[in-house]
Amino acid sequence: MDWNSRYATEDYLFGTAPSGFLTAHPGLVPPGARTLCVADGEGRNSVWLALQGCEVTAFDASPNALAKAQRLADGAGVAPRFAVATVEDWDWGAAEYDLVVGVFIQFAPPAKRDALFAAMRHALAPGGRLMLHGYTPRQVDYGTGGPKDPANMYTPEMLQDAFSDLTILRLAAYEQELSEGAGHSGRSALIDFIGDAPM
Repeated sequence: MDWNSRYATEDYLFGTAPSGFLTAHPGLVPPGARTLCVADGEGRNSVWLALQGCEVTAFDASPNALAKAQRLADGAGVAPRFAVATVEDWDWGAAEYDLVVGVFIQFAPPAKRDALFAAMRHALAPGGRLMLHGYTPRQVDYGTGGPKDPANMYTPEMLQDAFSDLTILRLAAYEQELSEGAGHSGRSALIDFIGDAPM
């Protein structure tokens, strides 16, 4: 999919409000956290996290998306650090972030997803927190957002296995109406994972 072309609009594809996943759990965002937002798109989540006092770095492969993210940040009076990069090109470093956030990053097929999850885990500082939100395979039946291939979706068992050393704070699969721009609209099959790395 050509995400840069999809983001080449005046409108924000997924809206400007943060994901309901984040706003439903504001108390789980560590104050002042060094935060990485993975494939953050147009900035709705990174800007909100910066407004919560986080020191935010966000990357996405689409220059068009990040130009819109910068406008959103400027309007909100915050200054996340935005970078154009793919998940393969990003310098994941080691143990740098107190919080790593991935919201609807299910573009990765299973082989690449395993590497992405490992990189996200590698980026967590000791005691760092991972917040991951996406779709379950049932989402394909709804067709209200996300990829068409159920293999790209998440299950609770998959996330438990991928992040087996994290202490789980929330792991839930559920259904909910979404209204997040044109990109996520209607009944959706969702999953949340929040877990803490050992100290």
